[in-house]
Amino acid sequence: MKTIVGLEIHVQLSTATKLFCGCSTDYRDDEPNTHCCPVCLGLPGALPRINRKAVDYGLKVAKALDMKVPEESEFARKNYFYPDLPKAYQITQYDKPLAVEGTVEIEDDEGHEKIVRITRVHLEEDPGRLVHVAGGSKYSLVDYNRSGIPLLEIVTEPDMRSPQEARRFLNKLRTILEYLGVFDGDREGGLRVDANISLEGSERVEVKNISSYKGVEKALTFEVTRQKNLLRRGQKVTRETRHFMEGRGITTSARSKEEEHDYRYFPEPDLRPLRVADRVAAIDLPELPVARKNRFMAQYGISLNHARTLTGDPKLADFYERVASVDPVLAATWVADTLLGELNYRDMNIAAVPAERIVELLALLKSKTITDTAGVQVLREMLDACAAGKPCEPPAVIVEREGLARATGDEFTQVVQKVVAANPQAVEDYRAGKKGALNFLVGQVMKETRGRADPRELGRIVSEYIDTGGV
Repeated sequence: MKTIVGLEIHVQLSTATKLFCGCSTDYRDDEPNTHCCPVCLGLPGALPRINRKAVDYGLKVAKALDMKVPEESEFARKNYFYPDLPKAYQITQYDKPLAVEGTVEIEDDEGHEKIVRITRVHLEEDPGRLVHVAGGSKYSLVDYNRSGIPLLEIVTEPDMRSPQEARRFLNKLRTILEYLGVFDGDREGGLRVDANISLEGSERVEVKNISSYKGVEKALTFEVTRQKNLLRRGQKVTRETRHFMEGRGITTSARSKEEEHDYRYFPEPDLRPLRVADRVAAIDLPELPVARKNRFMAQYGISLNHARTLTGDPKLADFYERVASVDPVLAATWVADTLLGELNYRDMNIAAVPAERIVELLALLKSKTITDTAGVQVLREMLDACAAGKPCEPPAVIVEREGLARATGDEFTQVVQKVVAANPQAVEDYRAGKKGALNFLVGQVMKETRGRADPRELGRIVSEYIDTGGV
């Protein structure tokens, strides 16, 4: 049974003020209901006024996604009652969106290039936020600080065929939005997803308000299994809206699926239509991920996999370019593989790492002052200091203090003799032609010397010692 997935992505635009008033959008560390005014509270007589920066950000996204911008777009009222919607309607766009017909290229599940079509993007205001009181209380609190935050809704065609494709699409879209500078991926609630999923021939189910990329994949994976099990038992899939419970990894039924006429859309009488198509040509786009990936490969001579990893986050790509001068290929390996892995392990951001310290570390590696093993140890000490809020020592200082400088072969003669003498069975296996025996002996020497020598050099020393009758 073919899986059919379409997404509706709600992106909080990183403007300084709300969509229809001058209230600050920087509310996350403040008390509830302190970033409000008569407009975003929906008080009688309050009139909305459009935020031009939000419109420009929407047009910037439309241009990056190669979309068509109609001569005229229009705001509309979407009528429904919910406690976090003080006006009992949301100002959005309905039949005249800001832009239509775009594309995003991703990889499908077989590794081939695939186009996901973008149906439309439109502007709308974010509702408030319900705060559910812990301890089984029968009431919830409402925080209107979020009410009126500018949202850009990006709606796809049902072109994805698996939960994994949906996640790859979201990762690609997030990268584009971050490169454009219109969205902060580190903000809580900065991107929320409604996922529409069906099995071919069955009814469509909408899963609402998924707040993470992993959550989208998990929710859709659960839905595929749930819907297949229903069909196997001879039951029908009901057209409905479901909520994803991230902690349990399941979806639960919320209500029957609304139809468009349930919302009683009509044009917003307090806002004039937007005629902004002529502003698109003047928008300058930055270097986008695909172009930067291609440039990295051409300019720095790095592999496709490293270029993809490094350009998957604009901050990481910027960091790489600050340290690539030492040796672009060496820098790509250490930043994309070693450094990124250590950061993920510590749940650290690349912004916490001083680029000049990585330049110094790469210089030590390039000059063969230290081995790769010692380099990892130095890197870990530096990152541990950064994570603890302490000054990040220069790599040379750590190497000197810990005695991690690369040693010559002569310094290891006694260690080699000790290891060989202590492992006669491995020596016999080596002489019998078993390749793993030499690796074992080299590993023991590396352990004794704390990684201060190149394993390839040690392999030569150990084999020569045994072959020349050292034992």
